[in-house]
Amino acid sequence: MDNKGLLSYLWEQRSEIGEQLVEHIWLTLIALTIAVIFGVTLGIWLSRNRRVASPVLGAVNVIQTIPSVALLGFLLPFFGIGITPAIIALFLYALLPIVRNTFTGIAEVNPAVREAARGMGLSPGQLLSRVELPLALPTIFAGIRTAAVINVGIATLCALIAAGGLGEFIFRGISLNNTYMIMAGAIPAALLALAIDGLLGLVQRLVHRRGKLFAIIGIGLVAVLAGVFTLNISGSKSFIAGFPSEFMERGDGYPGLQDTYGLDMETVELEIGLMYQALKNEKVDLISGFSTDGRIVAYDLRPLEDDKSYFPPYYAAPLVRRETLDKYPDLKEAVNLLEGRISDKEMIRLNYMADQEKLDTYDIAKSFLDSLGFDTGIRREGEADILIGSKNFTESYILAQMLGILVENYTGLDVDMRLGFGGTKLVFDALRTGEIDIYPEYTGTGLLVILQENPDEVKDIMGDPNRVYDYVNQQFSEQYELQWLGPLGFNNTFAMMMREQDAESLGIRSISDLKKHLEGK
Repeated sequence: MDNKGLLSYLWEQRSEIGEQLVEHIWLTLIALTIAVIFGVTLGIWLSRNRRVASPVLGAVNVIQTIPSVALLGFLLPFFGIGITPAIIALFLYALLPIVRNTFTGIAEVNPAVREAARGMGLSPGQLLSRVELPLALPTIFAGIRTAAVINVGIATLCALIAAGGLGEFIFRGISLNNTYMIMAGAIPAALLALAIDGLLGLVQRLVHRRGKLFAIIGIGLVAVLAGVFTLNISGSKSFIAGFPSEFMERGDGYPGLQDTYGLDMETVELEIGLMYQALKNEKVDLISGFSTDGRIVAYDLRPLEDDKSYFPPYYAAPLVRRETLDKYPDLKEAVNLLEGRISDKEMIRLNYMADQEKLDTYDIAKSFLDSLGFDTGIRREGEADILIGSKNFTESYILAQMLGILVENYTGLDVDMRLGFGGTKLVFDALRTGEIDIYPEYTGTGLLVILQENPDEVKDIMGDPNRVYDYVNQQFSEQYELQWLGPLGFNNTFAMMMREQDAESLGIRSISDLKKHLEGK
């Protein structure tokens, strides 16, 4: 990576980095302050009620084990998107080290010291404030500092539910294969963690007298109120669009959509799965979904007509290492058995079976291949010859499973799966470095995200699926020694989506209709 290029990018983006840094700081400090007040209080109470300490600490520990994205998804229907669920999630993750260290610090005070203090006539309150808390202070602050560092890291994930922060740069960069963008979020986040840890170390040295402790707690409460007011003061518009981080920056994403249709609306960034959930639960009004997604039917959504043909074709096709094809010539023939066999309608049905009916993606893939008359009975258990990857959304999982079944039944090769890579950059880098051998990709993504072609310079081929396929196949072969195998038959392009009921009541059927509606508000 070019350090000069990185510094230049950081300087160009300094304004947005500064805004996201301020959002990140407030999210972290607000959640941490609430967690300190609640956690220290709970830890003190547990030290006086030790019979319930074990189950309470166990319950807090369970919260810590819940995956971050899963917790955010659970909170979304109840608290919507934005800072409220983010602060709740950060508060919950900060509790364990604070509660446990407060309880442990007080519980491990030498019993002889306690007895001496009682012998001097100290009341329980005086014993706590003058003896136990001062002695436990290093342990308590160790827990607070640990919680602070954890919160800085987890706060990056809050960008997935439109809470802002430095995670916006990180997730955009991961999706767009842009290392500079990743570093623009990661470097300030790392420096912020170090700065907060150092600041808390300074606070620890100051908190020796009771008066200062109460003063700092009071300042913390004021910070909470001020932060909440600051983050909410701008309010929100009546029409909100929720887009994935990748869509906000990519060549065929929102910036070009704005230019083509002249759209002007408030946007928030959301993780793909949470984006659909937010639309379903009426937390946003518009999303950039995918035309073959099963949730279109499951959630009663209306894809808006792209009446100006803005979005390019996104034909799915397996992307494979040329080295792997040279080593295993039968692989190409086996995978190409699926060429042209999946229609748009069929892919929607398969996605629906996973998203709504909650069927296993392997079972869905096997059942579909059975319906086409393919052999699917072999499932090898030997050491893997071929590693198949996927991105972290339903369709990619299903397609990867299909590829695995065909390879194991039509070659003598053993397959292992590496599913759920969190973005185009991650799975593509894994393919290039040999961590995987093959994964399902989309021609439009190859053209505009991986090759990063300027849409204006390739607009003469954008409307022709065959020319897009031929172009990316040639460029990937020359630049990366990778080959696109036969297209699977369906086009999973971007689609602006609204709730069917809302779109019908507003008379919106196309993106141009949406533009007229926004202008009339």
